Amino acid sequence: MTRSELFIAISRKFPQLSSGDVDAAAITILDAMIQALCRGSRIEIRGFGSFYVHHRPPRTGRNPSTGDKVEIPAKYTPH
Repeated sequence: MTRSELFIAISRKFPQLSSGDVDAAAITILDAMIQALCRGSRIEIRGFGSFYVHHRPPRTGRNPSTGDKVEIPAKYTPH
C-alpha cells in the first residue's frame, strides 16, 4: 500500500473528513512511526503488524553488470 492508497482508504472510511484532514492524519501517523523507528523503538499495531529496526553488518557484494566486488557498508533497515 502506498501513501496515496492510504489516503484514499481513510477518505472512503471517513467521508466526513476533508482531504486536508485526511492528509494531516495520515502524515502524522507515518511521521510518528518513523520517529519511533529512528529512536530504535519497536512498533506494534494490533491487527496491522509490528516493526523494528534491524542492523545489517558490512559485507562484500558484487556489481551485477561488471562482476566487480563492492564493499557494502553497515546499515539499519526496518523490518
